[in-house]
Amino acid sequence: MAAPFRADREVMEYDVIIVGAGPAGLSCAIRLKQLNQDLSVCVLEKGSEVGAHLLSGAAFEPRALNELIPAWKAKGAPLNVGIKKDKFVFLTRTKAFRLPTPPQMMNHGNYIISLGEFGKWLGTQAEELGVEIYPGFAAAEVLYDAGNIVRGVATGDMGIGKDGQKTDQFQPGIELHARQTVFAEGCHGSLTKTLIAKFDLRKNSDPQTYGLGVKEIWEVKPENHDEGQVMHTLGWPLDTKTYGGSFVYHGANNTVSIGFITGLDYWNTWLSPFEEMQRFKTHPSIRKILEGGRRVSYGARALAEGGFQSLPKLTFPGGLLIGDTAGFLNVPKIKGNHMAMKSGMVAAESLGAFLTDGLGEECARYTNDLKASWLWKELYKVRNIRPGFDCGLWLGLINAAFQTIGGWMLPFTLHNHADHKQLKKVTDCPPINYPKPDGVLTFDRLTSVRLSNTMHEENQPSHLKLRDPAVPITVNMPNWAEPAQRYCPAAVYEVIEQDGFKKFQINAQNCVHCKTCDIKDPSQNIDWTVPQGGGGPNYSGM
Repeated sequence: MAAPFRADREVMEYDVIIVGAGPAGLSCAIRLKQLNQDLSVCVLEKGSEVGAHLLSGAAFEPRALNELIPAWKAKGAPLNVGIKKDKFVFLTRTKAFRLPTPPQMMNHGNYIISLGEFGKWLGTQAEELGVEIYPGFAAAEVLYDAGNIVRGVATGDMGIGKDGQKTDQFQPGIELHARQTVFAEGCHGSLTKTLIAKFDLRKNSDPQTYGLGVKEIWEVKPENHDEGQVMHTLGWPLDTKTYGGSFVYHGANNTVSIGFITGLDYWNTWLSPFEEMQRFKTHPSIRKILEGGRRVSYGARALAEGGFQSLPKLTFPGGLLIGDTAGFLNVPKIKGNHMAMKSGMVAAESLGAFLTDGLGEECARYTNDLKASWLWKELYKVRNIRPGFDCGLWLGLINAAFQTIGGWMLPFTLHNHADHKQLKKVTDCPPINYPKPDGVLTFDRLTSVRLSNTMHEENQPSHLKLRDPAVPITVNMPNWAEPAQRYCPAAVYEVIEQDGFKKFQINAQNCVHCKTCDIKDPSQNIDWTVPQGGGGPNYSGM
């Protein structure tokens, strides 16, 4: 057994460690064992169980699943609601105008699913093949040897009190050493962020850009339900300078998944993605679906929207990136699960050959294998659609129509800009007056967070770290009216009065792990890190 990097920690050794039990990580694990049963493969998952932190629309394209597990129907995969109808709608304040559905948004052959339930099923498939999965164990640290080669990860220490001192329940983390470590942390992974900085993985790529998706599940009246119908909207309530839109998916048993995505490159510091979602539900065409129903689930997560030009270098000595943590999402399709799975499968195939050869420390062939796959071609083809909306809604739509309907592609690549640099100063932003929640159709954040079943160990240090505690009040407040109060969908951040002074308060126990704060903070002063084991949302049916 190898010596630990820290003397008090136990060491476990594997051929491959995968950080994250989402579609990408589990697909990678399954393919590795399909290729070579003798490989030892371990998956770490920060959620309390597989699927607890998974949230997606999700209109699921089964292309990668067909390749990974061709007999998925016989094996009981939870793909039960086929999509029967597509609607694409432009909204004004009171009207809805049906538009032709863009080709890439047509869903023939796709399914409305719960990504959490699908993740649980993928987990059982992996375990049947001999993959070891450890939920509730968050990878908190990347381990490097003297040559700066990644040698694995360590889970966080347990039983550290709010004061940073060890409690009676203290247990040191565990070190997991591997020949290769695969990072599948999901969007804006906390360890991936450190890897990108250490190995300068964005040297030849654009900054990643993001959207924040806020989602609710409703049980609606039978007469308002149309199983298998998918609707996407754009337009109201956002202004024409702000990218975003909605999805409304009619699932089984009179349930409707409704979500609103706001591009995190928005400019108005008074904007609140959560409040835009609540306002969206008051539109007559949406209200009529939800009236008489009840909200049963709530959640939020960031999405990587940068596409092809924002892909970082994907490999480094000792490991590689897959799935959302790398940025594999087809924004015009509003789909990323099939791409996440395919990237994990390609990574497994590349690693299988690389580990057999036993040559070198970096699996460079992974990038070349991806370039030969349908994933790379699909992402390249649509690379200019999302950044085309940087010029506004109308030019963005014209650009998208020419490329998808007309088949005309720009002979060059448009570029992305970091989201945290896009906010205008408070003096240049008109206030937005959001209506008060009625508690029937629209809700406040704290009421919503309760539906996410979010739990964190109370006596632990905040997992939301300020690089400089003074910045929120001395810099962000005068310049941007401290936007953390509005961009967070879980009421984590508040500015309160204490003894006549303003104070920035962090309610870390509310955090649903969307990571918007780490992305959008204009001073880049917030670092999202993993909490002690198993903390966060426990999504049901999301």
